[in-house]
Amino acid sequence: MSLIGGLEQCGQFAWFALRALPAGLMAWRAPAELLRQLHSILLGALPLGLVAGLALGIVVWMHSRGLIDPQLRDKVPEYLAWAIVVEFAPLGAGLIVAGRSGAQIGAELGSMRLTEQIDALECLGLSPWRYLIGPRVLAAMAALPLLTVCMACVAIAGSFLAEMLGGTLSMTQYHNDVIRGLSTARLVPATLKTIVFGYLVAVTGCYVGMQAGGGTEGVGRAATRGVVYSILLVLVSNVALVKLIQLLT
Repeated sequence: MSLIGGLEQCGQFAWFALRALPAGLMAWRAPAELLRQLHSILLGALPLGLVAGLALGIVVWMHSRGLIDPQLRDKVPEYLAWAIVVEFAPLGAGLIVAGRSGAQIGAELGSMRLTEQIDALECLGLSPWRYLIGPRVLAAMAALPLLTVCMACVAIAGSFLAEMLGGTLSMTQYHNDVIRGLSTARLVPATLKTIVFGYLVAVTGCYVGMQAGGGTEGVGRAATRGVVYSILLVLVSNVALVKLIQLLT
């Protein structure tokens, strides 16, 4: 792809993303489709998110106990809770949804485009933005914070289990140290930034799906691009959002 072609694609995606935001905010007008997409995105990613959260909590605890000076090991729960809530859980949830729903949304809309279902909607006077794109965008924006909270809770529970089995702190002391490592100023921005992740994942999947062409191979390419572009945007946006949060807090 030439430079001009790449810039043109970026411009088309930016325009698509701008149109998708109001469509997503108005998606409550199609409640049935919104609930179906929320069920698909959240419950579909929840099992993997819970397993990943449990493993994350245990592994971070193991690294913390092995790397931190023995005199500072009483601070492990505080640092661990901060790391999980501020960075690991939000980014992990974003990547899980990007890998799963980015492909799913791209494949779904790609199939609908190739089988002319989207054209049929337009012929009936129904807007794809209202019935297809909007509900997926709003569902992803709502699902990511919920998944992040679940992952963070399971990760902290996993670290607590590891501490009970191989550490020296009591349950009460560990609980108090974890609470000390958390604060509203840390919890709220870290959780809210996942709304942006959900928006980017859904918009990317919808865009590549709506642009699909070339038969069944086009559906496969749409699914692949949905995953790759979604993960890339989540990683890049995370860097920008972390810097923005640091400037504002």
